[in-house]
Amino acid sequence: MTTVLDGPDEVRAACGSSLGASEWLEVTPERLADYLDATGDDAEPGVVPPYLVLAFSNLFLPQIVRVDGFSMGVNYGVDRVRFPAPVPVGSRLRGSAELVEVTELPKGLQTLMRITIELEGSPDPGCIIDSLSRWFP
Repeated sequence: MTTVLDGPDEVRAACGSSLGASEWLEVTPERLADYLDATGDDAEPGVVPPYLVLAFSNLFLPQIVRVDGFSMGVNYGVDRVRFPAPVPVGSRLRGSAELVEVTELPKGLQTLMRITIELEGSPDPGCIIDSLSRWFP
């Protein structure tokens, strides 16, 4: 179920809390082959390239959280990315997110969301992303 944060007050109130998790996704050999064909990559067989694990955050985050009550949201970038565990082909992944920090801007807010790409059955995640967004009224 998607967490909805409606406006600045709800965003501020959610700081420090878990926003939930996405559905599980299996990284099938076919899914990986399609991606590698589209990008022209010749990655090592059997291992999902780290940049693809990072890219899954774009699929997972809209399943986790939606921010309403602003006229514009801007992906401000990534503060930090880590890849604690390799992701083998056939793995099941899901994203989870936590709102770590909310910073007041002169005309809006900046949020730092920590997105964790969980690797089913592994004590370590496949990727941890500290994502920055800016929200303007």
